Amino acid sequence: MKRIITLLLTAGLAAALATGCDRERTLYAGAEYVMFADTVSVNMVPDDEEYYFPVKIAATTACDYDRHFGVEIVDKGSKAIEGLHYRLRSNTVTIPAGKLATEVEVHGCYAEMEAGDTLNFNLQLVMPEQLKWDLYGDRTNVKMVKSCPFVREDFTGWCVVTSLFLYSYPGVENTSFQRLIRTEAHPTRENAVILKNWLFTGYDVELDFDPTDMANPTATMPADQVISDETSVFGQINGDNKILVESSQVQASIFNACQHFAALWNRFYVNDLGVPVGTVGNFYTLLEWISDEEADRLRKEEGM
Repeated sequence: MKRIITLLLTAGLAAALATGCDRERTLYAGAEYVMFADTVSVNMVPDDEEYYFPVKIAATTACDYDRHFGVEIVDKGSKAIEGLHYRLRSNTVTIPAGKLATEVEVHGCYAEMEAGDTLNFNLQLVMPEQLKWDLYGDRTNVKMVKSCPFVREDFTGWCVVTSLFLYSYPGVENTSFQRLIRTEAHPTRENAVILKNWLFTGYDVELDFDPTDMANPTATMPADQVISDETSVFGQINGDNKILVESSQVQASIFNACQHFAALWNRFYVNDLGVPVGTVGNFYTLLEWISDEEADRLRKEEGM
């Protein structure tokens, strides 16, 4: 993916900005080019009929007149179907006088997309050949990902836990790095749940969800939560006989509201009366929420 950097001459910049440009004169020492700002973009599609995401177009120079361009869809290499999976607000765009950018507005059809799908289509600018910069071309590949609304109830009930911490430290209780647990809504925090008996029986932990950024919905585990005693996991006491957990600072934790899973990175550590003793490590845990029927099957067939 590339980002366009607009280059301006420092000498005589004020005069150039005042006079604008015409077809023979530009604001910097180079030719005038127009292109998509990204050769590939990933865009979220929410359940909103009024929502259009932008596909940005950039120019290397501003001019003192409006510039109009066509935008055409290139079927070859496209998985998404125009009119079914998406539609353009317009097949023409305008870079206004004095401006360096504009955008194509695209509406993704939420109802026609499946959870986990990444659909793509290609766009091409229709413009004079001399405006095409061979280095970047005149096309872009637009990718669309379905963005389901966050519903806390989808993250309550039965949950399969797959933990690399349990793989390394199963303790005296676990015979597998997978567990079947129950989760419930937090009584006071709107976007939080309680993971009952998360990695070891008798130790519940809390998990917060932040769906604010559609492209990057995150999950956070508050610090200093106890997940087990040290003796039953390590076979010895290194601190105050508590293994603690918090969100990792190395890797972000995310969740998927369409597919009902959370991918967590957590730091496990030991303190002694609040004084750090050491970090056990940063471990990955996958949480997958399942139906009552699937939970029954796992208990009967796999002994979870």
